Amino acid sequence: MTEIRFGYKASNEQFAPQELLRYGIVAEECGFDSVFVSDHLQPWRHDGGHAPFSMTWLGALGASTSRIVMGTSVLTPTFRYHPAIVAQAFATLGCLYPGRVILGMGTGESLNEVPLGIEWPEGKERFARFREAVRIIKTLWSEERVTFEGDYYKLDRATIYDRPETPVPIYLAGSGPAATKYAGRSGDGYITTSGKGRELYTDTLLPAVREGISLSGRQPADLDMMIEVKVSFDHSLEEAMQATRFWGALGLSPEQKHSVEDPVEMQRLADELPVEATAKRFIVSTDPDEHVERIREYLDLGFTHLVFHAPGPDQEKFLRLYGEEILPRLRG
Repeated sequence: MTEIRFGYKASNEQFAPQELLRYGIVAEECGFDSVFVSDHLQPWRHDGGHAPFSMTWLGALGASTSRIVMGTSVLTPTFRYHPAIVAQAFATLGCLYPGRVILGMGTGESLNEVPLGIEWPEGKERFARFREAVRIIKTLWSEERVTFEGDYYKLDRATIYDRPETPVPIYLAGSGPAATKYAGRSGDGYITTSGKGRELYTDTLLPAVREGISLSGRQPADLDMMIEVKVSFDHSLEEAMQATRFWGALGLSPEQKHSVEDPVEMQRLADELPVEATAKRFIVSTDPDEHVERIREYLDLGFTHLVFHAPGPDQEKFLRLYGEEILPRLRG
């Protein structure tokens, strides 16, 4: 039987490095199995926003904990990072914390790349770059003196000298059929997000990932099916609703989010929306049994690794409530 795991999403867009580190430590204390951190150069909000460097932060988290699995959800290895540097960084993390590190990657968003003077290409090129980057990382982890000449990257006798005995698992993110199929074919795990309507998962994403797994010659149980589940759980419904305000940009259309590179403008657009527009992306509830039943829908769909993203400013309150009232019910 596939192991079911429950994780905590550490939002580096919302909290400063030391505060976020404390939440990662508390997550382990409260019984979470994993901690995944976002990777941003800029947050979705300018006022009160943060963007600590994920790879540095993971090193600190590993040194401050002993049990949790940790990784990125997700990092983009194609523009502001060269894929070989990502390979080196995560090989080092894998050596320091064997069996505890996961490299989660996706095709990214312009908000984090354009401010560095990078031209943001169309989706077809971003996906092609992504596939080439994944190939480079895997090759550098399995071979020495790598010479490579692709459409976007070159290597000349490159070697990652410090590599863990067991390669770091690679999880690939997808919100559409092509990227999801690729994740099933080439990833050790698949990452997507919740709150987008059941039909998207049943009719599009899950068939695509299964097709990719089949093409790889593996079985569905060979792939960790991870989903970030947006939750706002509190004993006060008003507080649970208002907690989602920081994440107002989730209420914007994909076209709006993908075309804005300025956190100030993203914040302005988000603040024009009512709180209900954002809250609908979250499981908002006050009753633990009802909350667990709504989460169970994702387990029933076949997801095996649920990483909970809570929107509120009091993350320690959320972690302890979840540790006391939600995780025991889920495990039961």
